[in-house]
Amino acid sequence: MVVAAALSRWPWQNMGNYKYLLYGPFAVQVITGRQSLKESWCFNILLLCCLRALVHQLWSTYTNMHFLTQWRRILHQGVDFKQIDQEWHWDNFLILEAFVGGAACLWFPFLRELPLWELTGFVEAAVLHVVVAEPLYYVLHRLLHADCIFARYHSLHHSSPVPQPFTAEHGTFLEHLLLIPIVGIPLMGPSLMGHGSVGLIYGYVLTFDFLRCLGHCNTEVLPYQIFDAFPFLRYILYTPTYHSLHHQDKDMNFCLFMPLYDFVGNTLHPRSWDLHRHISLNAASANSPGTGRVAVPDFVFLAHIVDISSAVHVPFMFRSFSSLPFTMRLFILPIWPPTLLVTMMMWAWAKPFMVSFYQLRAKLHHTWVVPRVGYQYFLPFASKGINKQIEQAILKADRLGVKVLSLAALNKNESLNGGGVLFVNKHPDLKVRIVHGNTLTAAVILNDLPENVEEVFLTGATSKLGRAIALYLSRRRIRVMMMTSSMERFQSIQKEAPADCQKFLIQVTKYQAAKNCKTWIVGKWITPREQSWAPPGTRFHQFVVPPILHFRNDCTYADLAAMKLPDDVQGLAMCEYTMERGVVHACHAGGVVHSLEGWTHHEVGAIDVDRIDIVWQAALKHGLKPVSWTHK
Repeated sequence: MVVAAALSRWPWQNMGNYKYLLYGPFAVQVITGRQSLKESWCFNILLLCCLRALVHQLWSTYTNMHFLTQWRRILHQGVDFKQIDQEWHWDNFLILEAFVGGAACLWFPFLRELPLWELTGFVEAAVLHVVVAEPLYYVLHRLLHADCIFARYHSLHHSSPVPQPFTAEHGTFLEHLLLIPIVGIPLMGPSLMGHGSVGLIYGYVLTFDFLRCLGHCNTEVLPYQIFDAFPFLRYILYTPTYHSLHHQDKDMNFCLFMPLYDFVGNTLHPRSWDLHRHISLNAASANSPGTGRVAVPDFVFLAHIVDISSAVHVPFMFRSFSSLPFTMRLFILPIWPPTLLVTMMMWAWAKPFMVSFYQLRAKLHHTWVVPRVGYQYFLPFASKGINKQIEQAILKADRLGVKVLSLAALNKNESLNGGGVLFVNKHPDLKVRIVHGNTLTAAVILNDLPENVEEVFLTGATSKLGRAIALYLSRRRIRVMMMTSSMERFQSIQKEAPADCQKFLIQVTKYQAAKNCKTWIVGKWITPREQSWAPPGTRFHQFVVPPILHFRNDCTYADLAAMKLPDDVQGLAMCEYTMERGVVHACHAGGVVHSLEGWTHHEVGAIDVDRIDIVWQAALKHGLKPVSWTHK
């Protein structure tokens, strides 16, 4: 058994999210009003903790707005689920410092009676920071990189491959104990000299956190021109690039915020300024034609917002929340109204934008989002605008040199654009291949059916997917009860089947017809009452969004058609709606297969039944697995 090094674990590490109960004593003091307004130090401690968390969250939001920061990224690999899990409890330090702050207020009563503002204290704090805190941190940081100490303590901080704002505070208990005097000296010094203030505490601590996040944001936000105009600033303030080099070369760039101490200690990385200039120039010229500096994805999945609640299920809102399958949470309720307002503003002004990316076999894959919510797709007057948005995304992808663009769910609605046919016909010279992915969706559903199945009941039978499933099964001599009231549509599909297979397609108009059939394929939403006609032991397969309610305890429900990406996928950190980690909807997977295979045809309009098995075998060949296999 491996024994953890002394003080490497947090005292409340095993408490999980119950650790927040440790704020209880402070909250009780505030709620019960046991402190006067003048001595409201418990309130200030809680407020400061909230503001510090907000600083980190805002930096995380900005860093994960890939549509703004993609050209300014320093390290181009993506954050993965492993890193997110490692940094899940990044805010442990706030609990520690809340108790240290509380103890300081008890031991030093004058801290409870500080004035709101005292300018002299700010000057003294700045001096103490430069001449005490900075060199002290530099020395301690270098000590933490000594081999025996690094392996036991500081290696945890460096275990995150891509620096992020939350990485700044991801460390061991001992490291944060050592950080307390570094933060405390510039605060206690002015207070002991009679020049402390509440404003100084808030200002210094929040600035400290802001600069820590700046160094770990993996996004170069400081233009190099500032440092060219005022060269001395290079030694006064570090940059994200500067600290990123420390995470790449652990023997250089140790400073807290001031590279001056690396210069004095001869640990300043020689590439610090050149790399900063290079990344800044790259960001400035990223959108200039002919520069050759734009990172072009091979594949783009063009998604849309499902509903208002799930609109916050993106990395730039809550990174940890988006790394888990979407479920409704209580914290969504208070932010639902402003989220609705934002989606309405997006309807008026926004264009398709990137929300996530990952790499697969040296190919860059993006997920872009059409700024429209599910319900808007069913408004007749909104169709033209939605198609314009999709067309803009397709043309942008074509200009960039994207090879494959896959349409998600409602973006390929038959009534909207004929499953992508509208865009292919309008722009016959497109280089980017448009893929609806329904061929693989059909393959996933069909290969999930029991091997000995003889009869199925199919709703949504005349839809694009329903047609393909019916024709495929009829060719295999499987009886298909097609639920449709349209004789014309039924006969049209039946005529497509080989003459000797047409008898296996039967039109039914009532759910009662399936009362003895134990294999239902649901392509149109059905109510609990309609489900009640299925006999006990029925298996409900489905390709309907949203999924049907799990109403019957004596029946089983298959997942929506989806596939797990290959094991060698890198930088994946976001769950696709309700899918498990690493799992994507089959239409997304269909585009991935199209890209990996290098196919040059468009997959739009009606599904080519002859290609269902071809696409299925290609998916398996490249290591994609149906969800049903991963659950076995």
